[in-house]
Parts: sequence; C-alpha cells; structure tokens
Amino acid sequence: MSNLQAFFAQNVEKVEMKEVVVSTRFKGEDGKPMKWQVAPVTADEDAAFRKSATKRMPLPGKKNVYQPETDYDLYVLKLTAACVKFPDLNNADLQNSYGVMGAENLLKKMLLPGEYAELTKIIQEVNNFDVTMDELVEEAKN
Repeated sequence: MSNLQAFFAQNVEKVEMKEVVVSTRFKGEDGKPMKWQVAPVTADEDAAFRKSATKRMPLPGKKNVYQPETDYDLYVLKLTAACVKFPDLNNADLQNSYGVMGAENLLKKMLLPGEYAELTKIIQEVNNFDVTMDELVEEAKN
C-alpha cells in the first residue's frame, strides 16, 4: 500500500462506540448500572456546535466593532449531547419523563453535576481532545 493510500477513507481505522457507566443511579433489570454508549463527531459537526455557541459581542469603547465570543459551556453541552448515542436523548418519552424538551436540556436535568462532569471528560477523550501533540509525535515514532 502506498503511503497516500493509508489516508483513503476505506483504509482508516474506524472509531468504535464506547460503553461507559456515567452514573450508578440508572440501573438495568439486573440491578447493575446501565452503560451509556458514546461516539465521536466529525470535525464539521464540531465546527457547527462551536459556531452555534459563538455570538458577536460589541467591543467596549469601539462603535460598530464586534468580537466573537464563544460560550464554552454551551459548546461542550451541544458536543456532549451529540456524542451520546444511548440512551437516545432525542426520545420524546424520555424527555417527557423529565419534563424537558431537547437533548441538551435533558442531559442537564437527568445528571448530577459530578456525573455531567464525568460524561464531558469521557466525551473529550472520545473526540481525542485529551491527546497532546507530544503524545502524537511519540506514537508516530514507535
């Protein structure tokens, strides 16, 4: 295989869906904690989440001058909701059971702060935000 072919879509290693326990409060019929399924998003989807969480804010003291400002918490919420594949956060019955509409609102309602923080950490890992350039260079050397 030529070096260029390693980059062809059919030759790229597929990212597997990851199963994780986010909370011990959600138990299955067997009494064990339910596993959530998470998967990464594409760079295009990530850019759309970032853009939707960014507003143009006026620059103080400058008339008609604006600066983009990203609401990082909103961006992470959108990214996290999109990466959760199970449970289906878009399921109307699940949303109704918590009295909310929308996947992002459902996540905020169903998880405790520590559980949400753990889930966002897992989502960062799944999307390779936790890998530094030094680690990538070291891996390429081996």
